[in-house]
Amino acid sequence: MNGVLVIDKPAGPTSHDVVARVRKILKQRAVGHLGTLDPMATGVLPIVTGQMTRLTQFYMGAEKAYEGEIRFGFSTDTYDAAGEALGERRDVQLTLEQVREAARRFLGVIEQMPPPFSAKKISGVPAYKLARKKKPVELQPVKVEVKELEVLSVDGDRAQFRARVTSGTYLRSIAHDLGQALGVGAHLGKLRRTRVGEFGLGDALTLEALESASSALRLGTLHNIRYRTLQQQEEPGPESAIFIHPRCLLPAFPSVVAPPEALAKVRHGNAVNLPDVSRCRYVKVFSGQTDLIAIAQRIAGTLFQPKVVLMGEEAARPIEAG
Repeated sequence: MNGVLVIDKPAGPTSHDVVARVRKILKQRAVGHLGTLDPMATGVLPIVTGQMTRLTQFYMGAEKAYEGEIRFGFSTDTYDAAGEALGERRDVQLTLEQVREAARRFLGVIEQMPPPFSAKKISGVPAYKLARKKKPVELQPVKVEVKELEVLSVDGDRAQFRARVTSGTYLRSIAHDLGQALGVGAHLGKLRRTRVGEFGLGDALTLEALESASSALRLGTLHNIRYRTLQQQEEPGPESAIFIHPRCLLPAFPSVVAPPEALAKVRHGNAVNLPDVSRCRYVKVFSGQTDLIAIAQRIAGTLFQPKVVLMGEEAARPIEAG
């Protein structure tokens, strides 16, 4: 079963836990995600299944958007509310302008130090494993881009914010560093991801809704898959469409329908001439309206080389959602 769906991740489980749950619900072995969320975080977690797991490489640099809360007065060893407090807790009263002024220094391209409790590897060992054992964690700063960091409100020792960042940016580090800049200590109190690339909260299903909707599928086949469009806002139910329509994926890549004589070549990874819809580097290659069979890279002119092949000859045609 090849598809892309979006889960509204609850607080508590890891992204890996969510993948395992989806794997069990859909009875699919090949399941992955498009961007880790910390256990305490909630929100948009795009999931790829079957051959669609090959699309992961095209989402490595996807922009992400968040909303959350920063708590001032003390920092933690994990830089978020799940960690242990470092030092004494202080009573803090900050103004909105104070926090906004301090936050401005984190806008744009910055050098950011990842949290010690992170998946960054040190000599092949994840940093969090060293941190748990109280061993030294010597990480190097990473260049990231914070495209938006808007402090929405401040109430006592808590600030609400909204952010848009490039892949690899740690909001935990921003919260921690903001506390350092203000001289009061801080950590990330809450975090909700609202967008990854083209996928938003309006596209997301809870795990419970997925389980209910999946019972309507003949698992292991593609014959009755219905598709949802982005921001469809469909009410979850036993007949809900769970997969995002393939034409909504990777919107920066134009969609082209391969001529019948080119289909076999594309499916075997051979270079073919395709309709020249633009001068884009990559195109999504379809057989009909819903069968995404490949992502192809332009070689020259109208000649394209399949970079990833997603669907072979044996795949059946899905049915459009009504």
